[in-house]
Amino acid sequence: MKTDLYNQSGEIIGKTDLPEEVFGLKINPDLLRQVIDIQTSNARSVLAHTKDRSEVRGGGKKPWKQKGTGRARHGSIRSPLWKGGGVTFGPTKNKNFSKKINKKMKRKALFMSLSNKVSDNQFMVLDSIKIDQPKTKKAQGIFDVLASKTSGYVKSNKKRDSILLILGSKNKNIERSAGNLSFVKILEAKSLDVFNVLSNKFIFLDKSAIPVIQETYKLK
Repeated sequence: MKTDLYNQSGEIIGKTDLPEEVFGLKINPDLLRQVIDIQTSNARSVLAHTKDRSEVRGGGKKPWKQKGTGRARHGSIRSPLWKGGGVTFGPTKNKNFSKKINKKMKRKALFMSLSNKVSDNQFMVLDSIKIDQPKTKKAQGIFDVLASKTSGYVKSNKKRDSILLILGSKNKNIERSAGNLSFVKILEAKSLDVFNVLSNKFIFLDKSAIPVIQETYKLK
């Protein structure tokens, strides 16, 4: 696949090759939904927790003797029948929401998500991004210019469309410059996932990330 190659000023400076097995796949919505569901489940943290009768305080001795008082029989104030006692069938932190998925399915869903961005014209390959010093204002200007070259870009004082920048390797100046931009997320090519690709409207791919993707996912 051939696609336009842009510099950070938004100018087309040539063409570059994209591996068709990554960026030219037919979309399978059911597979994408399945992988996203599994990814969000695996990222879920358990917050709700209630104490059962083995975890609450008290209950060291029988509240009153078994017979002769005229009252109901009780063995411990930890019983769920008592105020302050344990909770029956409540949510616990021991619940496991993690799910498993075949590696090939996960990889194919990632490639489909990237292919979807290419087919929707919400994808751009950059020759490189260079920021000499960490400057948020400079990074914002670069991303606004690049996004304006894509399809359906929305920019206002209240809202900007989200952008995912994929780098071939770590770049501290770019990461620090974009760290205060709520509409920009930066990932290395070896750390891609379906959720981040689809949850951001535009994908900007550094050209150096293409061989990293090929190596990481064993396409060579």
